[in-house]
Order: sequence, then C-alpha cells, then structure tokens
Amino acid sequence: MIPFSVLDLSPITEGSDARTSFANTLDLARHAERLGYRRFWLAEHHGMPGIASAATAVLLGYVAGGTQTIKVGAGGIMLPNHAPLVIAEQFGTLESLYPGRIELGLGRAPGSDQTTARALRRNLASDPDEFPQDVVELMDYFAGSPRRPVKAVPGAGLHIPMWILGSSLFGAQLAAALGLPFAFASHFAPAMMMQAIDVYRSQFRPSSTLDQPYVMLGYNVFAADTDEEAQLLATSMQQAFVNLRTGKPGKLPPPVPGYLDKLGPSERAMLEQVLSCSAIGSPATVKQAMQAFIARTGADELMIASQTFDHTARLHSYALAAQIRDES
Repeated sequence: MIPFSVLDLSPITEGSDARTSFANTLDLARHAERLGYRRFWLAEHHGMPGIASAATAVLLGYVAGGTQTIKVGAGGIMLPNHAPLVIAEQFGTLESLYPGRIELGLGRAPGSDQTTARALRRNLASDPDEFPQDVVELMDYFAGSPRRPVKAVPGAGLHIPMWILGSSLFGAQLAAALGLPFAFASHFAPAMMMQAIDVYRSQFRPSSTLDQPYVMLGYNVFAADTDEEAQLLATSMQQAFVNLRTGKPGKLPPPVPGYLDKLGPSERAMLEQVLSCSAIGSPATVKQAMQAFIARTGADELMIASQTFDHTARLHSYALAAQIRDES
C-alpha cells in the first residue's frame, strides 16, 4: 500500500490542558516513527480552544528533538499570517538543528477567524496574487543564490522540501505551476477533491524539486477492535465539527453513545459531507474503505488524522492503520 503519514493538531481535550496535549503529541510522534509512518505534520490554527499547535514552528522543534528519523513538518503554515522572511528564518533554524528532516507545507487560509487574523498583524488585503508571490519569495530565501538583497540566516542555501496545501482549485493550480507536491485537505473539505487532483496532475510542470506530480490526501481514520468501538471514538470529532460550524468551538469532547442519532437532518448531512473521506471501524472495515479511497483517487500518500479523545485509543488506531498498510 502507499505510504502513510500523521497529521496532528495537538488536541486539547475536555478536562485537560496544552501541556498534556504537547506530551501526547510527542508520544504520538515517537509511536508513528516506530510504526514506519513517513511524516509527522502539525497544523497552524489560532484562537481554537481545542487545538494547541498555534506556535507551529516551536512545537515542531519539540517533536523533532524528541524523535530520531521521522520527517517533521508543518501541514501547514498559514502564510498570510506571516512575513515570508520570518518563516524562512524559523524553518532555516529547524533544518539547521535537525538536518534532512524538516518539511514546510504552506496554506492560504488564515487558520482562524478574521478578528484573530487581524490580531496577527498581517495585511488582510484579499488580493489572490498575494499568496503565490509570498510563496515565491519564501522559496527565494532558501535558494543558494537569492535574488533579494535580504538574506535569511539561517535559511539561505538549505534544502527544505516545500508543499502547497489546499482545499480548492487555487492551491492545485499553484502547486502545478511551481512544480511542488500538493496536499489536499480532504479530511475536512472534500467537496473539490477529485477536481483539484485532476487540475494538479494535468497542469503540473516539472521543476528542479519534482519531476512528476505527487498528491497527498488528508484522510480520517478511527480504527478499533470492533466497528462499534470505532464509531463511538469518532463521535468526539463529530461533536467538535458540529460545535465549530455552529459557532461554539471548544475543547475536544469525550465520546457520546448514539450521538449521530441525536442530531437533526441538517447536522447529519453536514457531517456526512465534510467527513466523507473517513474510515471508521474494525481493521477489516477500515482496510476496505482505505483501499477503495486509494483506488478512486490514485493518491500517492495518505496523511491520516485521528481526533480522538482518549490518547491510548488514538495510539491503537494508528497502530491498526499501520498494520493494514503492511499487510496490503
């Protein structure tokens, strides 16, 4: 089967705190390393009570320092929030500390609401050309012979693999034009997935970085010993999505038996749409779903997310997914 990687948001569960979330994140990264996952990525979000990965570069340093071989990266850095030079210096520092292991995924969304985005003190002009220009500027800071008079120190001359993240055709087109690998957020925004994959592959231009298109897809996995147990575990993420979409974001809640049965038709339809790229169940159920998804999309790699309340259950889910990978 294709390679698997891990996407972590360092979830803060009800009754817990960020310190515990960080310890769990490192434990999960070490677990993923032992299980042969290719990458461990953290995502930038701000002002979210249930997500502790806001200072993404700082947390990546903690994870890289506590692991040995797994690639560690941002999935992603929301570039509109930052001056490209600052990101070049941050990731140049990480690459200097942990050479050959640091990766940088870049997204166009703010990873927050507009009020929080303004508090981050970046220009919020909605110019669609701004993100591509920022990406090109960032790439130049890492070049061996940068064209700009300002130098990223550390950063200049370092090889840091860059990815474009997206949930629409915009990211697909940009990744194709720049000849970069493309990661699609199908684990929570699957509506345009197949169209974005087609656009990326058809418009891809080989570059010094990549000679053929490479697609990584976000995918939710809740694996347990039985279908019933896995379905119960998944209710934490389902609650979190409903809370977020109804303007009541909070910490990741504990599982609730029969949660879906308590929802109205509109909420159930919303969950079925946004979480359609998911495998929930026993190893046999998950294997069947994953194989069908890979066959349908032609994905080169899966980035597996598992927003699970119980940390031990989350570790077990990733272990079962790795077992499925190795047996297929």
